[in-house]
Amino acid sequence: MEKQIGTSLNKTTVRQALRAAGVTRQKPAIERDTVSTSRRYGYTAAHRRHEPEQRYPSCLTDAEWAMVSDLFDRPDTQGVPPTHSRRLMVDACCYVVRTGCSWRMLPSDFPHWDNVYKTFRRWSKQGKFEQMHDRLRELWRERENRAAAPTAAVLDAQSTRSSPQGGEHGFDAGKKVKGRKRNLVVDTLGLLLAVTVTAASVQDRDAAHAVVAAAKEKYPSVQMCFVDGGYAGQCAQTLRDTHGVAVEVVRHPANGNGGFWHHSGQGELFPIKADASGFVVLPKRWVVERSHGWNERARTLIMHHDRLTRVSEAWVWLAEARRLLRRLTT
Repeated sequence: MEKQIGTSLNKTTVRQALRAAGVTRQKPAIERDTVSTSRRYGYTAAHRRHEPEQRYPSCLTDAEWAMVSDLFDRPDTQGVPPTHSRRLMVDACCYVVRTGCSWRMLPSDFPHWDNVYKTFRRWSKQGKFEQMHDRLRELWRERENRAAAPTAAVLDAQSTRSSPQGGEHGFDAGKKVKGRKRNLVVDTLGLLLAVTVTAASVQDRDAAHAVVAAAKEKYPSVQMCFVDGGYAGQCAQTLRDTHGVAVEVVRHPANGNGGFWHHSGQGELFPIKADASGFVVLPKRWVVERSHGWNERARTLIMHHDRLTRVSEAWVWLAEARRLLRRLTT
């Protein structure tokens, strides 16, 4: 219009005039590729599901309970029959780990909080939640066409705050966090293989031996372990010699503390180059970082509220198992 009439126009004036004339803007229909949009990320209806048999969205559905009921509801045990159903107890534990509420603030439609707490401590001591997760992990790997026994793992640690409840804690000078450190070993799908919880003051290289030993004891098939630069040097060599695991240190290109090769024949220390913004996808390293993000969806795992570290480890097993149950039934 400016070229035709030779007069400059203000866009706001034109827009107001068109709106006053009743002219509306219609967005053209976009033809989407069905192949590229077949997999949708983010929250969907499956994440918001609330079946009629669920008291709360965190409770187990009938299909989910059928997959793990034999681990908790055992009719062959001796003694007085339980007053409350085992399924209701599991639902109460899932409610606490998802919402992050204290035991005393359990809703009234669950059993008394003291009964639920003692049942949770007994099951965690017996390794029930770990057994539930191991079963579901094998089912998910089978669905993904993977072997039941993994051969590669990824190791990483995450420092999180601790509450004034007490217990073992320390200060992580690198992350500036006062609390505890959660050490995870996951497979290449991000599924948990082993977990240990230590004080945040414990260095990553010092806490690596216990969690790798636990993963290697459960899964002797693990042959490769991917770690970051914090485990390089003597720690990586000790893991190779002690546990028989080939350790591959994945360094970030922007890491200036990695050193340089001073003679030829050793290859390039940082073969992966970052883009203009400094971002780069590190092979296999993002898998364990995603697992840490998955765990933080359970609000109990955002901060350590328990005095004992083994209780914190039990919460991780329960949160991971609860997520796998939802995956396998959707």
